[in-house]
Amino acid sequence: MTAVAVLGLGAMGLPTATRLAGEFTVSAFDVSAARRELAAAAGVRPAGDPAAAVTAGGIVLLAVRDEAQVREALFGTDGAAAALGEGGLVVLTSTIGPDAARTLAAELAGSGIALVDAPVSGGPARAGAGDLLIVVGAAAEPLARARPVLDRLASTLAVVGERPGDGQAMKTVNQLLAGVHIAAAAEAVALARAFGLDAETVVATLSAGAAGSFMLADRGPRMAQAYGEHADEVEVRSRLDIFVKDMGIVTDAGRAARVPLPLAAAAQQLYLLGHTAGMDARDDSSVVTLLSPPGSAPTDPTEG
Repeated sequence: MTAVAVLGLGAMGLPTATRLAGEFTVSAFDVSAARRELAAAAGVRPAGDPAAAVTAGGIVLLAVRDEAQVREALFGTDGAAAALGEGGLVVLTSTIGPDAARTLAAELAGSGIALVDAPVSGGPARAGAGDLLIVVGAAAEPLARARPVLDRLASTLAVVGERPGDGQAMKTVNQLLAGVHIAAAAEAVALARAFGLDAETVVATLSAGAAGSFMLADRGPRMAQAYGEHADEVEVRSRLDIFVKDMGIVTDAGRAARVPLPLAAAAQQLYLLGHTAGMDARDDSSVVTLLSPPGSAPTDPTEG
């Protein structure tokens, strides 16, 4: 069986490793011992550091949060790149931006390691079910080698270019839409509360019509939960700081390309407000509470 090392066992990495363990020999590393224990219970071999997870000349799949963590996993103390060596393959599922991916590909190529740029979209549940959207930028040979791994994780695999960075470019466009849609859903729920409408009813009703979106249907129930008796039990499926990072990538890309992105810039400010309020580790749906605090009384804007 093909040996795959998964580096990063967070919200996406753990279900990814678990899904791959049904088809491949999977080793994994995460800085959290608790996450390594969860992986072990799912049939994944835990490793004490990135290098120890790697098979020389094998495949490394990166499922970490940002560029800094990518670099630490590959090039830090006991990093995976040196252990992987010539003939190795890195599959980058993290969102780090086009320029960062191209720079990383060039550095790895100097050691004879190929990079498949394959950022993912869909969330933890879809990762565990092999139902992700994966957008790929890679040359034909490394892509062919990575294909069995990617096919195990994806229901939709779109090859959007032949260079590392092309997948990140498509994911940047994806995150623009996703980030704006979450912010729009939050504004809709906040306005509905001001009207005195029940948030759960609003989300269920609008999700069935033309105003519906994946983000409203997915985040909306957790936004409504923020105002109920189980508000302190909202599940963290996608941390708010992911969109702090990703909307930064989006707006930086727009500025570099001289493309105005007024809606993305406005949404970015909402996530930055959440960051300033100490909400990084909360679910990104919690941005709704910035617009309509749970303790606030409804004030119908149609009155008066």
